[in-house]
Amino acid sequence: MGDTLNQLGRLFLQSIPTVVFVFFLLVILDWLFFRPLTQILRKREDATVGALARAREQSAATEDKAREYEAAFQAARQEVYRQREAERKAALHERETTLQKGREQSEVWRQGAQATLRKDVEAVKQDLQAACRSLAQEITALVLDTAPSSEGKRGA
Repeated sequence: MGDTLNQLGRLFLQSIPTVVFVFFLLVILDWLFFRPLTQILRKREDATVGALARAREQSAATEDKAREYEAAFQAARQEVYRQREAERKAALHERETTLQKGREQSEVWRQGAQATLRKDVEAVKQDLQAACRSLAQEITALVLDTAPSSEGKRGA
């Protein structure tokens, strides 16, 4: 067993320079390769996460703007509808006013025509009455003039 321990001790002594070399290599690799690589990866991750965060913020801002634009568009559309409705009501009111004026004018014309017609009817009645009197007088005159002569002709 002493021989095994002796061989192990020699192996251990022979491996010390390798262990030191590996440790030294590990320190050098860490200082030259792993630290810069870790820093670059950390910066890359920060940039990626930051870019994603900025993209999310911009996306949220864009959605907010889209909602604002949609609300403004809806408000503008409602305003247009209100204006159209006001114009429609004004046009209807103007139409009703025009119709009412037309009705009043036609009523005035109707009343004027009726008055003229009444006057014409009265004038025609008076003309008819005058014509009837005249005709009655003529008939009476004819009947009276012909009556004695017809009696005389009968008796003859």
